[in-house]
Amino acid sequence: MNKSVSPSKNPVALIAGPTASGKSALAVQLAEIANGVVINADASQVYADLRVLTARPDASETARAPHRLFGYRDATSACTAAGWSADARREIVEAHASGRLPILVGGTGLYLRTLIFGIAPIPEIDPDIRAAVRAMPVDRAYAALLAADPASAHLRPTDTTRIARALEVIRSTGKSIEYWKQNLTGGISKEISLAAAIILPPRDWLRARCDSRFETMLEQGAIEEVEALRARSLDPALPAMRAIGVREIGDWCDGRIDRVTMIERAKAATRQYAKRQYTWFRHQPPLDWNRHDTQLDDNQTAKIAIKLRSMALTG
Repeated sequence: MNKSVSPSKNPVALIAGPTASGKSALAVQLAEIANGVVINADASQVYADLRVLTARPDASETARAPHRLFGYRDATSACTAAGWSADARREIVEAHASGRLPILVGGTGLYLRTLIFGIAPIPEIDPDIRAAVRAMPVDRAYAALLAADPASAHLRPTDTTRIARALEVIRSTGKSIEYWKQNLTGGISKEISLAAAIILPPRDWLRARCDSRFETMLEQGAIEEVEALRARSLDPALPAMRAIGVREIGDWCDGRIDRVTMIERAKAATRQYAKRQYTWFRHQPPLDWNRHDTQLDDNQTAKIAIKLRSMALTG
């Protein structure tokens, strides 16, 4: 039995894993058999402007079960893990109040970790320090970080976002970001009974799914979606503008690359993203979050849904 499940607390189901692994279909099936509400935990699917490129649930799926936090933010709003966590908390409370099972589903590990276990109580960063750090080339920022905070040496030298964050934290607070991470606050893990399933299908199958799904996105209007987004002249640093496929399609629209190159680059970016998610979900979540290393055909989806329902509703 999943050690994090306690029948004395309100249940929450969690389905996580890499993109294209079949999470959405599993969430809908679980919602149908467990009177559930599907709550998005994918950082890109929160944006209204990116229905096609983020593979948001379609009309047939949303008709089968209530869906929350999908496409509920405008692309001009940068959704943070803390902001999403607060929204997810409200949806979980509302689901419990209506007698439904909240079902978190997505592939953004930071979002899920923040909601379940809490967030580091890092003080507000000095704006001048943030601006100076964010203006630095990544190689220079990484060198400065290693000199100031050796505890952050595990970061990839090309991870621009995390390097900048770690550097601005130590410069602004005088303490390593690793120090702040040891004092997480605000998580709901002690308030709920969590029934978790991590979907980790065979890698070859997942790569093929990633490739075929981008082809489908193009057929369903991904190019028109990117054109509409670009027409808004938004800051290219916004998360919605950095979603996989936006830059690649934009480069093709501007004539910088041909269509074949656009497709290959977008497919490669999707595969790389899925690989990073796969690694994170295999190693980072608690061991009692059950891992499922099979591809989700209809039979497997039904089996896991039934198992999750039993774990969530009976402990």
